[in-house]
Amino acid sequence: MGVRKAAKGVGDFLAETAGEAVVEVLLSLLACAVLGCLVLTAYLSWSYSPRFTIAGVGLLSLVLAYGGWHAFRSPGKGRRQRLAVLTAAGFTVAAVTALFLLLYGTGCDCL
Repeated sequence: MGVRKAAKGVGDFLAETAGEAVVEVLLSLLACAVLGCLVLTAYLSWSYSPRFTIAGVGLLSLVLAYGGWHAFRSPGKGRRQRLAVLTAAGFTVAAVTALFLLLYGTGCDCL
C-alpha cells in the first residue's frame, strides 16, 4: 500500500509540474502576441500619421490618468458618473495588461 501511495503522489506531482510548464509556455506566447500587436499598431499608426499618433497617445494618457484618479480616490456623495466608471475600467484593463506583459513578456525572445 505504501508503494502505491508514493507512486500516485509522484505521478500527481509530475502531472502538475507538466501542466504548469504548458500553461507557462502558453502565457508567454500570448504575451509575445499581445506585445507584437501593440508594436504593429504603433508602427502602422506612426507610418500613417505621426501627428495623429502623438495626439492619440496624449488623449489615451489623459483618459487613463482620469480613470486612475477615479479608481484610487475615495467615493464621494451622490451618483457616480458613467464616464468616471468607464475610464476607471479602462485604467484597470490597461494596468492588468501592463502587469501581464511585465510578468510574461519580459522573457519574450521573439523581439
